[in-house]
Amino acid sequence: MDQGAAPPVFSATAEVDGEHLRVVVAGEVDMATADTMFQTALREPAARVTLDLRAVTFFDSAAIHALVRLAQRIPDALTVLPSRQVRRVLDISGLGEQPWLRAD
Repeated sequence: MDQGAAPPVFSATAEVDGEHLRVVVAGEVDMATADTMFQTALREPAARVTLDLRAVTFFDSAAIHALVRLAQRIPDALTVLPSRQVRRVLDISGLGEQPWLRAD
């Protein structure tokens, strides 16, 4: 009996639309996956980058570090769409009012 595949613990996919790169991240972003998120967001040259974290269920200090590095690398081009968990972590860490962070 096929019970179906378990959802992935982490995924990061990139979609390019003209000069806009949209990176959709799902699952847990931690020490093992944060660099993949970072590299995926820089994979294609783009005038605008949207990092969609609305499907992220866990976000640790390595993920925060990768996000801050992205914001430093592409300061005026980055938009982050957080999940509730990501928003909470960023608020606690003092990053909740960054211009690149959008409302939930």
